[in-house]
Amino acid sequence: MNKLRKAAGGSVAALLATALLAGCGSAPDESGGGSDGGSTPAASDFLPCIVSDAGGFDDKSFNQLSYEGVQQAADELGTDFKAVESNSENDYAPNIDSLVSEGCDAIVTVGFALAAATKEAAAANPDIKFVLIDDAADGGDDGQTFDGKADEPNIKPLLYDTAQAAFLAGYASADYSKTGVVGTYGGMPFPTVTIFMDGFKQGVDYYNQENGKSVKVVGWDGKNGLFTGGFEANEKATNTAKQIIDQDADVILPVGGPIYQGALTAIADSGKDIAMLGVDADVFETDPNTQDVILTSVLKNMKISTYEAIMSAAKDGDNFDFTPYVGTLENDGVGIAPFHNFESKVNPDLQGKLDEIKAGIIDGSIPVNSYLNPA
Repeated sequence: MNKLRKAAGGSVAALLATALLAGCGSAPDESGGGSDGGSTPAASDFLPCIVSDAGGFDDKSFNQLSYEGVQQAADELGTDFKAVESNSENDYAPNIDSLVSEGCDAIVTVGFALAAATKEAAAANPDIKFVLIDDAADGGDDGQTFDGKADEPNIKPLLYDTAQAAFLAGYASADYSKTGVVGTYGGMPFPTVTIFMDGFKQGVDYYNQENGKSVKVVGWDGKNGLFTGGFEANEKATNTAKQIIDQDADVILPVGGPIYQGALTAIADSGKDIAMLGVDADVFETDPNTQDVILTSVLKNMKISTYEAIMSAAKDGDNFDFTPYVGTLENDGVGIAPFHNFESKVNPDLQGKLDEIKAGIIDGSIPVNSYLNPA
């Protein structure tokens, strides 16, 4: 079953507290009006829409950021927006079709898992603008191919070279580690997951090279690693994190939305002083339960890029640029969060060193490889 929402401002949390219509393909609530919650008619005829992946809009990460970007754009445009929440992969195509039938002018599909359904819908509806997050939509449904042009001309991919930001987080983790072991694990071995793990390992390797150290990475060797098999905060996520901890890691990077909650449980059960890295959002801010263990987070500025794509789609009309967007350190599409409660625990010169490394990545003197930027 899915959840369809007609949204008109307010936070994700507030919307989750409201009654939601359920049922795959059922129509959204038709009450309400503009961005002020329905007291005035919408100032724009443009209707932006969004479909989540199975993580849902309250994942405190990937889907939530995209949702907030659409919400912000709708508020500024003075229009409504419609959102459909998926509970499984079986919902993706029907959910997109439901928004097509609602007359959406632009549809944001969140995540590589929706690539196939997005391409099919785009081919059948050439007048609708599709914004596909985290997949190039150019020949593979796993995001591995990227030639700069989507298979369908009405799809704009939003991509993020998170290896660059994860490189900085890997360096910081190696510098912080007291045991000389850091680890990572993912939900599933998709390129949009392993790109974090790749950058993380490269950052640790660079730290070792620059400082004559031998900090070890467990959970990912550049080709193979530990995965939970999904993106749920379940027992497998906890047990996978425990495998990392049992190898003496004192910094953990879980990659895959809610699976970080398994790491929280494993850390608490261990009784050890272990730090965790967040992904996508600044998890320190989105989930206060993490604040005692979050060293930093590897950021995808998806809210901003989604917002900008919807604003452009509304204002540029037929001149909308479907060229893929690639978020990098240079354009602030990716980055790392502050150290927050760990500010006093990291070396005082660490931030300055990270600033130097960031500049080197931007100017190309420090190479970072990923499927978006292969060696």
